[in-house]
Amino acid sequence: MALYTLPELPYDYSALAPVISPEIIELHHDKHHAAYVKGANDTLEQLAEARDKESWGSINGLEKSLAFHLSGHILHSIYWQNMTGPKDGGGEPLAQDGVGDLADAITESFGSYAGFKAQLTKAAATTQGSGWGVLAYEPLSGRLIVEQVYDHQGNVGQGATPILVFDAWEHAFYLQYKNQKVDFIEAMWQVVNWQDVAKRYAAAKERGDSLLLKP
Repeated sequence: MALYTLPELPYDYSALAPVISPEIIELHHDKHHAAYVKGANDTLEQLAEARDKESWGSINGLEKSLAFHLSGHILHSIYWQNMTGPKDGGGEPLAQDGVGDLADAITESFGSYAGFKAQLTKAAATTQGSGWGVLAYEPLSGRLIVEQVYDHQGNVGQGATPILVFDAWEHAFYLQYKNQKVDFIEAMWQVVNWQDVAKRYAAAKERGDSLLLKP
């Protein structure tokens, strides 16, 4: 089985400045994200060893470790792609920019773009401790929902597909924004890559609920 690997950034370390400093991007990607990749791979090795030895005393801890590290790897992989430089990102998704389906879905699911933006901002900024604010496609209803994710994996609806993620862990902002998490989340809207979010929405919608309810 293939091991998990750290994806390359789609831009250089300075691409998101001044919203996110080059130092944060380098540390966040090369150290923190890399640690989740290593953690997931190490945990898989430990689980293989447990199976070989039929030694299950640590199974609860190993399963939690795999969920934590793998979810961290997945969310960070989406996070890097969800962002682009301030000159190209941010603003409101509009039909004239080729993201009309996403814009319509946001309005239908949240009443307005302003309502959606306020909800995701509050969800990310008020996550207790470490966590994420996530816009996800929920396949059973076919609507978009906002989730407040604790750590990387807790408090999520099973089957929902994340399409836009805001990292609210301190390592994502503290060197630059100190303890002002709200200021960081507000600034994040300047670098949202709506083209990427729209592609993820289209892919999730096409897949639908086929993996949940249909044989």
